[in-house]
Formats: sequence, C-alpha cells, structure tokens
Amino acid sequence: MLDWVGYAKELMGRIGEIGRLSPDTLRGYQMLSGAGEKTAHLDAKTRELIAVAVAVTTRCDGCITVHTAQALKEGATREEIAEALGVAVALNAGAAMVYSARVMDAVHAHQGS
Repeated sequence: MLDWVGYAKELMGRIGEIGRLSPDTLRGYQMLSGAGEKTAHLDAKTRELIAVAVAVTTRCDGCITVHTAQALKEGATREEIAEALGVAVALNAGAAMVYSARVMDAVHAHQGS
C-alpha cells in the first residue's frame, strides 16, 4: 500500500511549485475548493465525505489522501467513511450500467436495427 502521509507531503510540494509557476491556476482551484464553505448548506464533515467518495470515482490518489485526512479532522468516523465509499462503489456500478446501455445502443446502430 502507499505511504499516504508521505505522498501527501510530496504532493503539496509539487502543487506549491505549480502555484509559484502559475499562481492564477492555484488561486482558481482554491476558489472552487472553498466555494462550499461560503454557502454553508453542508457542514465540513459532509463535504469531506462527499469529496472522499468523488475521489474514488475519479481515481485521484491525491484527492484520496487530502480529503481522507480532512474528513478525519472534521470528525468523520471509519464507519461514515466506509458508508461514503459504498455510495462511490454503487455510483461506479451504476455508471457502468449506463455505459453498458450505451454500448448496446451502439450495437443496434452498427447492426442497423
């Protein structure tokens, strides 16, 4: 398995490098990332649980380590994280079903039926 804590530190260093080379890119990302905090319709723990689930569905290791650490900091339990991951698994399975239907549509189109 990965050294998630070490990876997070290395990642932040590389992102800092991007920020120095392209500060507007980093500022834009930070603005998007902080948008939910301003509306406060969801609490921070809920936002982080969603972020962990989305990190899985987008296959983003950096997002996994950053948002897992933040979810724990916001008080998420292992059980809550596991439940959020269950949602991610279900959505990936659902997406596979939807795209399977698209394949069948393509089969029909190519067969002229």
